[in-house]
Amino acid sequence: MRKKILWLLPLFALTYGYAQETDTVAKKDYGRLYGGFESNSQWYLNDKGTGVNQKAAPINGKPIRSNNYLLLNYQYKGFTAGIQGEAYEPNALLNYNPGFKGTNVGIWYATYKFSKLELTGGYFYEQFGNGMLFRAWEDRALGINTALRGGRVIYRPTDDIKLTALYGRQRTGFNVSKGDIYGFDADFSLNNLFKFQVSDLSFGASYIGRYEALAEPAPFNALTNAYGARFGFIHNSFYINGEADYKEKDGVLNLQNEIDPYLVKPGNAVTLNMGYSKEGLGIDATLRRTENFKFLSEREPAVYDANSSSLNYNDRVLNFTPALTKQHHSNLANIYVYQAQSKVDFITTGIMKAGETGGQLDVFYDFAKETAFGGKYGTKLAVNLSSWYNLPGTYRLNPASYETRFLGVGDKYFSDYNFEIRKQFSESWHTALYYMRQFYNKAWIEGGDKVNTNIVTAEATYNFTPKRSIRLEGEHMWADADKKNWAGATAELNLDDKYSFYVWDIYNYGNDDPNKRIHYYNVGGAYRIGATRIAANYGRQRGGLVCVGGVCRYVPESTGISLQISTAF
Repeated sequence: MRKKILWLLPLFALTYGYAQETDTVAKKDYGRLYGGFESNSQWYLNDKGTGVNQKAAPINGKPIRSNNYLLLNYQYKGFTAGIQGEAYEPNALLNYNPGFKGTNVGIWYATYKFSKLELTGGYFYEQFGNGMLFRAWEDRALGINTALRGGRVIYRPTDDIKLTALYGRQRTGFNVSKGDIYGFDADFSLNNLFKFQVSDLSFGASYIGRYEALAEPAPFNALTNAYGARFGFIHNSFYINGEADYKEKDGVLNLQNEIDPYLVKPGNAVTLNMGYSKEGLGIDATLRRTENFKFLSEREPAVYDANSSSLNYNDRVLNFTPALTKQHHSNLANIYVYQAQSKVDFITTGIMKAGETGGQLDVFYDFAKETAFGGKYGTKLAVNLSSWYNLPGTYRLNPASYETRFLGVGDKYFSDYNFEIRKQFSESWHTALYYMRQFYNKAWIEGGDKVNTNIVTAEATYNFTPKRSIRLEGEHMWADADKKNWAGATAELNLDDKYSFYVWDIYNYGNDDPNKRIHYYNVGGAYRIGATRIAANYGRQRGGLVCVGGVCRYVPESTGISLQISTAF
């Protein structure tokens, strides 16, 4: 196993040396070699306080785990090719997709660009519109890589038109799914046609088809078609854009992740975003409604054990549905985070879901300098409001059935009403105050209690010099259910853009169970030189959801030492 881990290091050294040599002979036009290396490793430790034992699940006697990625790209004129080696040794970090195991080639590709035509073969990433219909992407922090393996053609007959056609099978672990994916997308800009000077108008249309052979006759077709249309308009400081997507009727999954023979439904999604922005003021509002719109590259997900399937790891998912809520940096504000509810879930007679409807409003305002509220350096105010609900309608558990209404709201999933004030008192002192009021319907989202929270966070940053600073943060959560009250604090020191150190702790002092009144502490630091970053950390990981960009994965409680290395060349 150790040999498998170490193979990346000499390969990286050779690659770096060749890249340096390539730079020295660039005048001979041999092309360019570039890429990056990333390693995330953790040594999981026993912890009596949290009850973590290396020999028990989920560690199962394998306390040292590492995720490693080496990406190499070669470019010569219009030709580009690349390969990414991946090593998950002896296992991937806790709660990553079980398909990420061992050492292998993760992706490879070759692309050639002509003046108006671009051809790609191998693995590739792509997004149509806002991603609600189709998105193939990678996020290593979440353990997501949904690249397609196949071919793609992009044609730009003019600067105002972009046409994309593709075919492939979606990556899952080191393999690909059984479904054949066909796609076409068209983007059009009308600025030149209408000779716009201060406006921008565009529209687009998309198609995605998934073909998966049927083992026996079914009330839906082997080929599931999905369509989308979108528009965007900007005039001076005002903008508006929207997208509507539709998926033909297909089988719906039951609690056992099998097709329900009684529930065959189409799906749809509608998103509308609008806003106004000028100096000192910004307003942005987004509304979204999704119904049965989890689009998979295989109708039935892979089942790994009684408690998890590929859906738990955002695996074999063709479309992208992020939670449209504020992405907080506060540790306590990220305990109850919302996951978009885009699929049908019939759990009990009291909990039956067909999707979600809701929205988010952001308002930013800068009080000018030398005013009553602005003071000498100005003051920044931000308000964010978001609420999400089940679709209104009639639901029946057995046999499963539902009929929804387009307008209105059903049972409430989540809400987050918050504001922040940022105030600079001198050249050195910067402060911020946050207040967040959240409602989290844990019973409907993951099972548990309905929770209401009030969170207050205050932070101050002192700049010793332009490159040296210290940041202090204190926070508190009042919660009326689940784990009850929390308190937390953070200290972060930054030195000369190269070194950073931090220590933070969140304490669940209000838990009704005295044995679960636990400190989740972390201490660590990072060193940066050029494009290389090395970071180390020791501490406890709170069990729950870890989210990046509104997409989440569940992690179990753990204690350990972690090491991260990343570089680009």
